Amino acid sequence: MRLHRIDHVGLRVSDLDEATARWAIQFGLTERSRGDGRALLAVNDEPYSIELIAGGEPGLDHYAFELAEDCSLDDAEAHLGSLGVAFENREDSLFVEDHEGRQVQVMPYAGPADEYGDRPQHARPSSTVALGGPRKLGHVNCLTAEIEAGARFYTEVLGMKLSDWLGENGVWFHINSDHHVMALVDVGYAHFHHLAFDTVDIGKMRDMLDHLARHGRWLGWGPTRHGIAGNIASYVRIVEEECFVELYCDMEQLQSDHRPRTYPDDRFSSNTWGPLPPRSYFRFDGDAIESERQSLETRGVMLKGTD
Repeated sequence: MRLHRIDHVGLRVSDLDEATARWAIQFGLTERSRGDGRALLAVNDEPYSIELIAGGEPGLDHYAFELAEDCSLDDAEAHLGSLGVAFENREDSLFVEDHEGRQVQVMPYAGPADEYGDRPQHARPSSTVALGGPRKLGHVNCLTAEIEAGARFYTEVLGMKLSDWLGENGVWFHINSDHHVMALVDVGYAHFHHLAFDTVDIGKMRDMLDHLARHGRWLGWGPTRHGIAGNIASYVRIVEEECFVELYCDMEQLQSDHRPRTYPDDRFSSNTWGPLPPRSYFRFDGDAIESERQSLETRGVMLKGTD
């Protein structure tokens, strides 16, 4: 199996009307369509990058990757079958579960939508793209309790390539020149941590963070300069769907002969500019949210329940 890019992230929401309006105005997304309890939102001029799904416990429903042009859906199906991996064929896609039960959608290669589709974004005419939003959906990151099993699943089953390790506690994967499209961090339990939007540069990130602050959002961590991947990143807490949204720019671009590196678990791997993430960054409970909202850790009030 060979993947081409990340296609979209599906999130379950408690109120579709509220969530659609919120994601659109706060992150500069365009609503493409709505029906059957789903709303499709686009970052730029792609069909969609965020799928909001009414019903169920709010949070991650699935994330989806598009196959490479030379790998058909039949090829992917044969690959999964040869490994004995269970899958479901529906919606012109294959659905599999990763090592911790997260649903992954594998979609066929779509190709350019029109004659302008293979041009860079700034050279494609548009009458629907909103001013001020991010450039693209870039990657996802999950917390895990089984990092070795996760590394095997995303490389052997989905065909991703290893980018880097953070000691034995973090692993990053790529499918194109971007340093990563997926990452896992071992914290002893499984949870969807964040989806990430590419903001082109730090000036665009600043504008988006100012806008998000006016809508009552706050940073759980950042801005940071990661050692691993090199990107400048800011992590915005999304209370409603129990995840973060990362806004990033300046990600390392890998060469075709890239060899995975193992970084020590220190500040220079995590944030060359300074502080490590607060304790709340890896938690989604009420105490963690309140600690972040009130900046309690910086005021000397430590979050309980962690080492």
